[in-house]
Amino acid sequence: MITPAFDLSQNPEYLILSVRVPYTRTSEFDLYIDGTDVKFYAKPYFLRLTLPGRVVEDGREKASFDIDKGLFTVQIPKEIAGEHFEGLQMLTSLLAPRGSRSAKPLLQDINPDCSESVDNEEAQDEEDFDWQVEQEVYVERSEEGLSDLQKYGFGNQRYGVFARLQEELSDVIDVKNPDRTTIAERRQARMHAEASAFSPDHYLADLFEDAEIKRLLKFRSWWTKLCHSPEQEEEPVILFSNEEKEQLRKFTNQSYLLDKTSRYQVWLSLVDIILAYSYEVRSTEGEHNVESPWTIRKLSGTLCWLETYSSLQEVLVSFGRRVLCYPLYRHFEMVSAAISDTVAVLRSGRACILKCLLDIHKVFRQNDPAYILNDLYITDYCIWIQRLKSKKLSALAAALQKVSLQKKDLDLDIEELEEAATMVVEEEDGASKSASEYHTSSHSGDSSSSEEDDESEVEGQAHAESGGGESSKDSPLNPQHTSAVCVSIQQERALTILSAESKVDTLPQAPEGARPLIQELGELRISQEFNGSPKAERKCSQQSVVSSGGSSSGSLLESSPHRNPLLIVQKQEDPHTQDVIS
Repeated sequence: MITPAFDLSQNPEYLILSVRVPYTRTSEFDLYIDGTDVKFYAKPYFLRLTLPGRVVEDGREKASFDIDKGLFTVQIPKEIAGEHFEGLQMLTSLLAPRGSRSAKPLLQDINPDCSESVDNEEAQDEEDFDWQVEQEVYVERSEEGLSDLQKYGFGNQRYGVFARLQEELSDVIDVKNPDRTTIAERRQARMHAEASAFSPDHYLADLFEDAEIKRLLKFRSWWTKLCHSPEQEEEPVILFSNEEKEQLRKFTNQSYLLDKTSRYQVWLSLVDIILAYSYEVRSTEGEHNVESPWTIRKLSGTLCWLETYSSLQEVLVSFGRRVLCYPLYRHFEMVSAAISDTVAVLRSGRACILKCLLDIHKVFRQNDPAYILNDLYITDYCIWIQRLKSKKLSALAAALQKVSLQKKDLDLDIEELEEAATMVVEEEDGASKSASEYHTSSHSGDSSSSEEDDESEVEGQAHAESGGGESSKDSPLNPQHTSAVCVSIQQERALTILSAESKVDTLPQAPEGARPLIQELGELRISQEFNGSPKAERKCSQQSVVSSGGSSSGSLLESSPHRNPLLIVQKQEDPHTQDVIS
């Protein structure tokens, strides 16, 4: 039997069911209504729904069939007029559970009332769930116990998946051997890889040249435009596209048996995945590109390292470290913006989260071999989230908003790195200021010397003109006297130029109070090379490369070719100056 495409809507009096059944005859339609159970049959289509509210069959039903579109529409009266049915958009959760085709043994309830008691107990646990759960001290386990820890996926319920997918393994996750690597080993390897990947040059380039970052921070995602406040009890109305509805109908409705610890880990991994998705949406301004699958799975420790978290603080620290290590824009403000976006998504309810998960599912589905992550995590999350209560999501959003993430928590020494870089920038500004002062004083000396020469020349000419009784050889028109005066003036000007250029050639020095501080940091290198020949070029370069906690992977210019290096100070002599001096 084929499950047809269907959609549900409502008004105060009726529940409206639309089913697309092309190439069928109305004489073969069969509709069954009983409380929350609705069945529809039209060969070869069969649909069975479990509604969130009760409906009745009392003769007020209205049905129509559009032959051209093959669309059957029926209006079913509500048992209680005016009642609002929640979750009609969660199409997967409305479908009746299908029979399992797994070879694993099925769990059966001996006591018929056992299922109800388990559901009540689980609901009570969720209502009293403490997000600030206490962390346990690590306990060394035996080899027999370690064999049970090699699990991953949604709720850590999968194992042995990558044993047959070794070719696609390196393109999906960073764990070398997930089926043989424990949770503690994964975490240690992840943190080591992040520390090795962190580039101080890239981080400082984004820190000081942040025009693009500021533009991205002004971007508003689609979920921030929803008319919803924390005081509202009802979720905002979110519309799903036909493609998203089709994908929801393809999912298999199933239940997940999770203990309290597993449920807590599922919640934390959900936050981790939404954080990575929020960053990707902001960095691309809502337009996915070919790098989107890589960005989402790279920023999520859950997807990239099969990580299992124990607290919200752990999730934020992991996400913050990965943002500063891997993507194009590595700025702490981008981390804060992604956290705020995630809080908004969680606060908007399960429909908003489901739409985000469906978008991630589509991005991975269109990328090979990222579809494996759909099978491990995203598909299960799309099904599981439809059964949750909005109160749980609001509580999670409130808990996430209260968690504080600071730069020092990331353990990348970025505060010391920023402080050292700021000192270098201030040193550069001081050197530039000193150079400008030297140039100003040099120009003023040139102008004063020129004025004195001009005044002496004018006085000499006036004295010669006033002495009428003098001989003709003392006249200004005498060539010998004119030549002597010109030679004298040229000599004086040449000496003035030589003096001025000697001042310019001197490299401006930093203030006396600043040099010992920079030398103490050991992060400023000044090299000068002089050639004894008076006609040789002389170059004076000052270059500082600031690194923190480890060796840099290259100069700022090499790591960020599209940016102007701010932390490189360089001064070269003008070749024309050398010609004048020589």
